[in-house]
Amino acid sequence: MVMNEPLEFGHEDRRRIYEYVERHGSADLETVRERLGVDPSGFRHHVALLKRDNRLEEEQETLRVTIDAGTEEEYVTDGLEFQIRPARQDDLSGIVGAIRQVATEKTYIEAESVADEIDHQEALLRHNELESRMFFVATVERAVVGWVHLHAPELEKLGHTAELTVGVLEEYRGHGIGSHLLARGLQWAGSNGYEKVYQSVPSSNEEAIAFLEEHDWGTEAIRKNHYKLDGHYADEVMMAVEL
Repeated sequence: MVMNEPLEFGHEDRRRIYEYVERHGSADLETVRERLGVDPSGFRHHVALLKRDNRLEEEQETLRVTIDAGTEEEYVTDGLEFQIRPARQDDLSGIVGAIRQVATEKTYIEAESVADEIDHQEALLRHNELESRMFFVATVERAVVGWVHLHAPELEKLGHTAELTVGVLEEYRGHGIGSHLLARGLQWAGSNGYEKVYQSVPSSNEEAIAFLEEHDWGTEAIRKNHYKLDGHYADEVMMAVEL
């Protein structure tokens, strides 16, 4: 399913089933049917059509939204083995933990708000009439050590743009993980019809600004004294890249 394509279902019960699963991240088949009060035979029919149309997928009696984001890729750099793959609902706690650990450096305000949002919603990937949200993760021995996140409002005038955050735990930096995450996120954005990706960072985060500039991002605007970190003002550097 392409993320910026319109959602059409052809039947109200199919829409309700999809929206329930999308809102919860994943859901047990029987729980969905009971909560929505859909007739068992009709429910199975609607689920089959949602699976046929690549709206939902089923694994071990659990439904989740289908998002075509490729497969896991493996890398070895300086003796460190790591994987980059699409995130799953059960990665939520690992992603929240990684983002909050990076956020303790007080240099990534936008990412911290992302962690709060997904922790509150308890749903990682979103695709509905208001927004789309995608994550890829970097893992070492199955533990999340980095992420790239893309968020896009489903508004016609902004439908060609997506906001991105990317981060790696400090002890795993210097191995190219951030570059691989960024490339994977931008590749996915381009293949889903987005033309421009953007993010904002405090001017005090010189490492992040240099990293993005090395990957052909440019500064579009600066908002003076937009952040106040530990009693000190910092500008907001608004950066973007055209795909």
